[in-house]
Amino acid sequence: MTTSASQTSTNRGGSRFDPLAPYPSKGAVFSNSWPVRTGDIHPDRTLRLDAVARYLQDLGFDNLEANGAAQTHPLWVVRRTVIDVIRPITWPDTVRLHRWCSALSSRWCTMRVRIESDGGGLIETEGFWININPRNGMPSRISDDFLVPLATTTDEHRLTWRRWITDGAPDTAGREFCLRPSDIDPFDHVNNAVYWQPAETSWMTHPSLPQPPYRAVLEYMKPITIDETVEIRTTHHAETSTAWFVCDGDARAAAQFMKLARS
Repeated sequence: MTTSASQTSTNRGGSRFDPLAPYPSKGAVFSNSWPVRTGDIHPDRTLRLDAVARYLQDLGFDNLEANGAAQTHPLWVVRRTVIDVIRPITWPDTVRLHRWCSALSSRWCTMRVRIESDGGGLIETEGFWININPRNGMPSRISDDFLVPLATTTDEHRLTWRRWITDGAPDTAGREFCLRPSDIDPFDHVNNAVYWQPAETSWMTHPSLPQPPYRAVLEYMKPITIDETVEIRTTHHAETSTAWFVCDGDARAAAQFMKLARS
């Protein structure tokens, strides 16, 4: 079993080395399923990480609709996404997704999603999501009615934000990542799933690319807009790889990949 598969729950801010919270024995778990499409995969038929990120978005909106909260809590911003690829998911296959809350506070929460495939693939994820007031764009208190089901799967009700990737971007030239109009969301920012495309490309250039299981962490600091030039700066170490998204010298996001030890 891998370290991400789970014996302990997240603690407030946590760290990038912590195992993800286990599947709850009771409480509100939202589930859905759909087939893997050819637009989701690498040439070797394995599921891409940007497709995983889109799955998380889609499942989150489905969850809001199912809870009747799409109108009262319509806008959420992700600050961090963790993706543990335990066993790759491949095409053609069907994925089954299960979503639950692993920690919360009054304005944000971490949501776990387990993605399993009929062919034996397994990807564990966790997102740090902030509830945003659509009128002023500021973090907003989650309503008591919305908190009730979230609290059924976690005892951690004092979640705090702490960055996991704290190293600064290297002072070296990177490669440009060209933005397309299709990369922009309704708020005129680069969609969070798009960041995974250059991040995974950087990981795949590692001189000795580790095979699964591995962990990928992506943290978003400031939005990127269509009119900005994005430079990807990458550093590789023995079993880790880090990519920074830099605009005019300012790091807007960072992605880190690391090998997960087996136990």
